[in-house]
Amino acid sequence: MRFSKLSEQRAASAPGAPCVQDATTTLSNEEFHSKVLAAAGVFADLGVWAGDVIAIMLPNQVEFVVAMFAAWRLGAAVTPVKPSLTIKEATHQIVDSGAVLVVNGTGEAVVPEVRSLPVAALSAGKRYAGVPFEDPAALALLIYTSGTTGLPKGVMLDHANVEAMVEMGQHSLKVTAEDHCLLVLPLFHVNAILVSTLTPLSAGGQVTIRERFDIDTFFGDVERLRPTYFSGVPTIYALLNALPGHVKPDTSSLRYGICGAAPASEELLTSFESRYGFPLIEGYGLSEGTCGSTINPFDGVRKGGTVGLPFAEQRIAIADPRGVHLPQGATGEVLIQGPNVMRGYLGKPEETAKTIVDGWLHTGDIGRLDEDGYLSIVGRLKEMIIRGGENIYPREIEDVLSAFPGVLEAAVVGVPHETLGETVIAYVAYRAGFTGSTDALHEHCAGQLTRYKRPVTINVVDSLPKNAVGKIDKLKLRDLWTSQNA
Repeated sequence: MRFSKLSEQRAASAPGAPCVQDATTTLSNEEFHSKVLAAAGVFADLGVWAGDVIAIMLPNQVEFVVAMFAAWRLGAAVTPVKPSLTIKEATHQIVDSGAVLVVNGTGEAVVPEVRSLPVAALSAGKRYAGVPFEDPAALALLIYTSGTTGLPKGVMLDHANVEAMVEMGQHSLKVTAEDHCLLVLPLFHVNAILVSTLTPLSAGGQVTIRERFDIDTFFGDVERLRPTYFSGVPTIYALLNALPGHVKPDTSSLRYGICGAAPASEELLTSFESRYGFPLIEGYGLSEGTCGSTINPFDGVRKGGTVGLPFAEQRIAIADPRGVHLPQGATGEVLIQGPNVMRGYLGKPEETAKTIVDGWLHTGDIGRLDEDGYLSIVGRLKEMIIRGGENIYPREIEDVLSAFPGVLEAAVVGVPHETLGETVIAYVAYRAGFTGSTDALHEHCAGQLTRYKRPVTINVVDSLPKNAVGKIDKLKLRDLWTSQNA
């Protein structure tokens, strides 16, 4: 599937069929294709051509998708920029990516030397009449990492990466022209682009875009729009599962919800499905692997506590610190191999060489494979706590805390200790209407964890800090601990 031609193919095969909509705009296939050609005409008139990069700095809206497809029509790549970034943060991404144009809400300049285009101008161009660009080796997306270990890096994904990932997703998730995805994750993230947009559109299905996840309107949208699936993060599912018992929406249209971006407890997955009547399919992946690498089967055995089996055409291995592959059941770094593995980090050959070794993507995640090939993630290499020489994986402790009655979320971090090197600190947030003493939480941990793994301190907070994608921000928790214990 060539995405430079997708809008044209959809318009030719079913011109009046629904394609993409948001809160204010609804486009059929024909209307979407017309918008893509108009935007491509605007870009071409501004001198954008194959090999250029366009920065799209928009909230979730139809025009984001239009601009992305228009760029690909010309052979240009897209770097999605989070609209709420500070000028300094946005400048880094725009300059580092080499963007020649920024599409934003007002057209106000973000970087003085880079032209900005107001989103309203996308529909003001003459329809582009050129032949759609086709080169699977051409750059398609520049996704910038969250920057938790320094300045964000540009992950280079070419069209071959994107096409391979979409085909894998369609196959594993059984996505067809009958599917309708409700998009609630931010479009500057690879998950929303690949799973919620490109996968259904390339299958002939449709997408409804929401600016963000809204717990007050979500189930109303489900009942009215009748989507067949959506993709979310554990925080979204925890919030929905914590709604009062009298909330009983009609979810009969939903085949499943996809859960990723952060670990989910087995209890949450089981409880959610029991309450709402559709399964949560947990998967695992990262931007460097074009979003997804494993998934629990939609129509097979779903193993709680795992993130499933590798997608078709991908291989997963577990390795020791030297990169030597380990046997089944051993714990080590998760490695990925397949046509979805990124081209590399933009302008960072040394970091690329450290991350992709002999064709294997070193993820920085710690996991193990069971006897059936299912992957379990136990932590991040950089999050692993070493207490007195013992390795401690936060995920294990977080799962124990999350199983305590009424707990909505839990996070565990390591903090410096004079003699042990590091010690374990936990943060817990309760669901509305629930509470519990720290003594009870400590007692709960004592019954399920060896002494050295137990948190020294458990802090009960109203909510846990999140980053833009909904992952718990552990850097902020460490900073909070430091500031309170300075």
